[in-house]
Amino acid sequence: MNATTARGALLAALACVLVGGSFTANSVLGDYPYAGGQFLRYALAFVLLVPLAGPGATARLRGLGAGGRLRLVLLAAVGMVGFNLAVLAAERTAEPAVPGVFVGCAPVVVAVVMPLLEGRRPQRVVLYGALFVAVGAFTVQGWGRTDAAGIAYSLCALAGEVGFAVLAVPVLRPLGPRLLSATVCGIAAAESAAVGVLVDGTAWLPRPDAVEAGALLWQAAVVTVVGFVCWYMGMQRIGAERATLFSGLIPVAAACTAPLVGTGAYGAAQAVGSALVCAGVAVGSGAVPRPRRRKAEAASPRHDTGAGAREVPAGRQRLPERSLE
Repeated sequence: MNATTARGALLAALACVLVGGSFTANSVLGDYPYAGGQFLRYALAFVLLVPLAGPGATARLRGLGAGGRLRLVLLAAVGMVGFNLAVLAAERTAEPAVPGVFVGCAPVVVAVVMPLLEGRRPQRVVLYGALFVAVGAFTVQGWGRTDAAGIAYSLCALAGEVGFAVLAVPVLRPLGPRLLSATVCGIAAAESAAVGVLVDGTAWLPRPDAVEAGALLWQAAVVTVVGFVCWYMGMQRIGAERATLFSGLIPVAAACTAPLVGTGAYGAAQAVGSALVCAGVAVGSGAVPRPRRRKAEAASPRHDTGAGAREVPAGRQRLPERSLE
């Protein structure tokens, strides 16, 4: 793993740990209107991100064209507002572990979908790592009571998590992580306001109390501003497939922080699941180097004369290895 890949992995890991730790903040926002809370979170994040967007932001946005700008609207609607709405709807008839298990399958879906969209085959090592991550996420969270509606909304949440990565890929390079984060937060704030007015009417944006204000400030300044920028910087360096592997750290971070606020316990299942997630991330992201075959000696007609030796014609050079795609 070179320096760029290592830096990208650390950025993606930090982003997902921040998101997982934010579940403790969500626990104190249960009585606050959902859409109003999302509006405050994304609007404040937008205000904080705009000065970081860099010069020429307007020109870069215009350069995307209508198709690129539509993709930004979809990214905010599907991967941010829609994802959170789907999780909320799923938890009405299902225990929280159910949508968590479905979202934990996002690395597997992205490991398959992203290469196919780019006209190549999935990388086996990434797919194997994603499977480990999904199993680990399931082990951390377990399963819970649900019904058909809970499963349907959980599938929508999975689609939102996948869309948050896949839809960003074509616009990440021209916009950069900071401008992309600022733009989608501004769009998500507007979309949340529209949802709030339609669903909650005039009561969509009450004044938060001190505890709710602190939780919203944490979500906006730390989870959204720092988390989103780190996520997209990491994805820019290691790609969507490997970056999404780190989403398995979200339930791990949530499980680790839940005892701090008395909303859960960290036991043997969480420890085993955390180990599986870490193993999958390490393998799929390339943190664990794969063993390489020893190079053949060009001057020697064969490597060995012992049992299982394989003859190599003199002068024949082995072709360089390439990644499995």
